Order: sequence, then structure tokens, then C-alpha cells
Amino acid sequence: MRLPRWAGTLAAKSAAFITVMCCALAALLGVLVHVSVTDQTVAQARDQALTRLAEATAAYEAGDALPRGARVDPRGLPGQLRALALAGDRGTMVAQDDGRPTMWAAGPADRHRTLAVAVDYSQQARTIAGLDSSILWSSALAIGATLLVGAFAVTRVTRRLHGTAQVARRISAGDLDARVHDPRTKDPTRPQDEVAAVAAALDGMAASLQSKLLSEQRFTADVAHELRTPLTGLHAAAELLPPGRPTELVRDRVAALRTLTEDLLEISRLDAGRERLETDAEALGTLAERVVRASGTETEVKVVRDVWVETDRRRLERVLGNLVANAHRHGRGPVVLTVEGKEVTVRDHGDGYPGYLVAHGPQRFRTEGGAKGHGLGLTIAVGQAEVLGARLSFANAIDGGAVAVLTLP
Repeated sequence: MRLPRWAGTLAAKSAAFITVMCCALAALLGVLVHVSVTDQTVAQARDQALTRLAEATAAYEAGDALPRGARVDPRGLPGQLRALALAGDRGTMVAQDDGRPTMWAAGPADRHRTLAVAVDYSQQARTIAGLDSSILWSSALAIGATLLVGAFAVTRVTRRLHGTAQVARRISAGDLDARVHDPRTKDPTRPQDEVAAVAAALDGMAASLQSKLLSEQRFTADVAHELRTPLTGLHAAAELLPPGRPTELVRDRVAALRTLTEDLLEISRLDAGRERLETDAEALGTLAERVVRASGTETEVKVVRDVWVETDRRRLERVLGNLVANAHRHGRGPVVLTVEGKEVTVRDHGDGYPGYLVAHGPQRFRTEGGAKGHGLGLTIAVGQAEVLGARLSFANAIDGGAVAVLTLP
């Protein structure tokens, strides 16, 4: 049987631990009190019964009338105590006499008979029962109060832990401005507990990560801007070269370098969050067909259900264009672009996406298997999809091939 999810939480475990410890402590104290009081009560009743037995024995030996409660061979005398008395010894035992708790004391009357005294034990029995009831009620109240106080204390800790975890998830999602700001970390005079230490470490890690990413973004933007000017001159110079195979190679590499520089500039703008939407109504099927025609590739377009969407046409074309280009560059045909409502799927029939890409998304400047490119096309597609408020996911088909699914808002 599977336990519910809340059973594994810190609060549930703490409550269970507190409950078990309280029950164990209450049971231990209850047993100690019960045993102590019972022993004291039984000892007092035993002394009283033995005193009366001595008085009865003296009266029996003197031939006087037996005192009240003393009898010879009484019918209700327990068998073990009767055998002890016939053996010549004295003893006591708590038993029932006519349905009432009784303290029996017995000894030998003569060779074949016993002399016994019955002392009413009802009051002592009620006292012990009342004590046991009080122990149970007080233990239950103590456990309840301890649970409430413990739950309050644990809830305060778990609430802070949940807040820290929520900030960590926001940072993982890309919100590098998120901070815990635990008040205990701001005041060094306050005692610092472990939760405050974790919060301070998380805030420090987020600040360090944000600083490094901002430095990387600035470096990327600066490099792309610095390359733009000489590349423009290089492109103009390449156009002046005489026709021939070397000139074609130079122009091809210059064009590739210009494309890379423009991609870096676009990534730097996406990283900086300066992109703004310019929305308009577009027929999704028509836009997809236009993207395929502009790509100049042999891509099959299937419009299962066309819809009109409010979106930024240029950015959506950029996303779909990059997905189609990536399918042809790294996959194998046939490449199929399917429009079904607000969901657009681009599928090839190659070896599929690398495992890291399916698990963590595209990473810039990382490719596998000797593939051409710099890993920027899919990175730009993901960034532009986020600007559009769309969701872009990557998977591998069961029968082979890479599948990219763009879901528009």
C-alpha cells in the first residue's frame, strides 16, 4: 500500500516522532505512577489485614469470639492462600469475595483448619482505577498540547523551508532576481539556525550565478557588436574578388560568420529581456506554408486544423524556420510540419535528438555526433518561443526521428 504524499513531509514525520515520544513518555510515567501507588495501597491493606489476622489468632487461641471479618475456613478463601495456611504459613492475597475486591489474610487455625480475615478492598481498587483514568486523560491532554506546540514550531520551520524551495525553483526557471531574504540573515544579533544558513547560501549562490551570467551576456553582446563592423568590411571585400572557386569559399565562410554574429546578437537581446512583442492576427497554416517556402527545403506541410492566432509574426516565423532548418541539417527526410489547432509539430526521420537535449533543452555551442552548427538555432527558437508565451518541447519518436512541438498560448 502506497502512503499519501503528505506522509513523507517533514511536518508529518515530525508529528509522528513527537507523538511516538509523547506516548512512550506518558506510558513510562503512567506505569511508574501506577506501580508506585498500587504497591503503597496494597502494602497498607496487607498490613491492616495481617494486623486483624493477628488479633483474630489471639482471640481464637484464647477461646474468645472472633472479631468482625474473621472466619474459620471461609468459603471464599482463595485456594492458594488456603494451601499456604494449611502448610503452617501466613499470607495475603487480593481476590473477589461476593463480587467485591477483598484483601485476604490467612494463617493456620489448627492442624486441619485455616483462620482468615477479609478486609474490604473496594475503596483502594476505586482509588487505583481513578488514578489510572486520570493518568490516561492527563497523558492524552499532554500529548495533544505537545502536538499543537510541536506542530506550530515545525510549521514555522517548514514554511520557511517551503519558501526557500520555491525561490530555488524560481531560480531554476530562470528568475535570477529571486531571493529568500530571510530576516534572520539580515540581523547578525539574532540566532542563526540551519534554515537561515540554507537561505543565506541560496541567496549567495543566486547572486553569484546572476553575476556570472550577466558577465557572459555582456561578453557575448560585446563580441557580436565588435565583430559586426569588420565583418561588414570583409563581406564588401569578398564581393570585389574575381569569380572562382576560392572566391566562393571565402564568400561562403564570410556568410556563415555573419550568420553566427547575427545569432549571437539575437541571443544577447533575448538574454537581456529587451524583446517586445508586435502582435497581429495570423492564419497559422498559411504562416507555416510561407516559412517552408522561404526555407527552400523539401518539407511537407500538413494542416489538420487551421486557426487564427494573435502572435508576433516575425518571431513565430523565426521559431518555425529554425526548427525546419535544424530538422534538415541534423536529421533525415522526410521532414513534416503539421499544424493542428494551436500546436505545430516539426518531425524528421533521422537519429533523433541527443539525450541531453531532450532532458534539459538545447544548449548553445553544444552539438554531438560530429553535427554541423553551433547549437544556436534551437536555443534561439526556445528563447523566441518564451517571448511569444509559447511552449517548445523536444522528444524522439518511438519509430525514430526527432519531434519538436510548439504550443501557442
